[in-house]
Amino acid sequence: MISANLPAYSVAAPLLMAVVVNLLGARRPALIAPLAMVSLAVSTLCALFLLPRVLRDGPLSYTMGGWEPPWGIELIVDPLSALMLLLVAAVALVATWSAGASVAKELPGREHHFFTLYLILVSGLLALTMTGDTFNLYVMLEITAITTYGLIAMGRERAPLASFNYIIMGTIGACFLLLGTGYLYILTGSLNMVDIGRILPELYGGAAVATAFAFLMVGIWIKTAFFPLHSWLPNAYTFAPSGTSVLIAPLMTKVSVYLMIRLIYTVYSPEYAFVLHPAVPHLIVWAAAIGIFIASSLALAQVEFKKMLTYIIVAEVGYMVGAVWLINEQALTGAVLHIVNDALMTLCLFLVASAVVYRQGSCRFEDFRGLYRRMPWTMAAFTVGAFSMIGVPPTAGFFSKWYLILGGIEAGQYIYVAALIFSSLVNAVLFFRIIEIAFFDGADQALDAEGRVIRNEAPGALVQPLILAAVALIVVGLSAGPLVSGVIAPALSWLY
Repeated sequence: MISANLPAYSVAAPLLMAVVVNLLGARRPALIAPLAMVSLAVSTLCALFLLPRVLRDGPLSYTMGGWEPPWGIELIVDPLSALMLLLVAAVALVATWSAGASVAKELPGREHHFFTLYLILVSGLLALTMTGDTFNLYVMLEITAITTYGLIAMGRERAPLASFNYIIMGTIGACFLLLGTGYLYILTGSLNMVDIGRILPELYGGAAVATAFAFLMVGIWIKTAFFPLHSWLPNAYTFAPSGTSVLIAPLMTKVSVYLMIRLIYTVYSPEYAFVLHPAVPHLIVWAAAIGIFIASSLALAQVEFKKMLTYIIVAEVGYMVGAVWLINEQALTGAVLHIVNDALMTLCLFLVASAVVYRQGSCRFEDFRGLYRRMPWTMAAFTVGAFSMIGVPPTAGFFSKWYLILGGIEAGQYIYVAALIFSSLVNAVLFFRIIEIAFFDGADQALDAEGRVIRNEAPGALVQPLILAAVALIVVGLSAGPLVSGVIAPALSWLY
């Protein structure tokens, strides 16, 4: 019975804990972060049990309330959704580990409000990885969006305005998604993804099918921050509280890319998306390449670390979206692998930002002066995250970029390959500029009157998850072969 209900438990654990945190958190704030971690540990354990099970036995279908599909809401756990479930749960658990300390400092007295929204957001992301229903997909996306608006607005300075801009763009994206879902329901009389995928091939020639597809893709691309629909992301992630950005930056865009893959391969089909309209993939790959060039160039102009990372995220979205539309196995493998790797890389680097903000008050480039001496553990993890973002072996980022480049060459899309190489070179310039500042500048500021180094490392609750994220980048990099052959290849085989 427990095994059969693992998909529901993984979503319910943080959702129910959000209620507990909201009721008890104001009186016992010290318990909030540990309770949140317990609930996410439950979700992570559920995902750890589910992944090998579905790899061994095939997809698992879980129906809510006893209503059988296509009428009831169905959760589908196949190898790809199980991988995403584990990624979301594990990243959220590590992010929560660090969030307690940063939230207590940045949002004193509001921790219970923060973690209530935080846990509902994670619950929505977990449900998105498994949903087998198009309307439920829309509902879960809106739950994640609304909670994210609130979490961002809790920040200081321009955070409320950034959240308002996000609300405008997010609402537009939601309208596109709802219109696409409505068209599909009118055409097929069903909301179940598999059921729609069974009915749609008979209707492929209709303009309404193409309109629904366009609405769904544009809605997802807004949520993904795919260039040029990215304008909401830089300020939203920059001005959000550290505890918020550490969670949403690694997960929101990656889950949205996964949803794009799910809609193409489950609701529609590769034949419809890639073959019946052959000019569309070419245009999207070009848009992705242009987005990578422009976002990487904009990152060069930044002097604030988090703002720089946001433009790198926009470029990384171009990597993954473009790869899906290259239409070959190497590129799709690279896209899925890069979803995993980019989540870990972004987690590591935003944890660095959180630690620096905790000690320095901000994370402009000048705040990194002398940090290799004063915050050695933080900067060691930063170096690993930076090398992975650049694509230096054996870190994780190298292997997914290798697959992406091979996919681009196989597809003959050399503009995409050039964009990847350009972005990697820009990343090298960006991160080595920070390394230079942190290692060579302000070295005398790290010494006391007697010439001894003044260590001012962030608290253990911030440094420990940061070290874990850095180690994970190396471990995942060294395990790229088994990960691809043992998990990603079987996951993709279920899509076709």
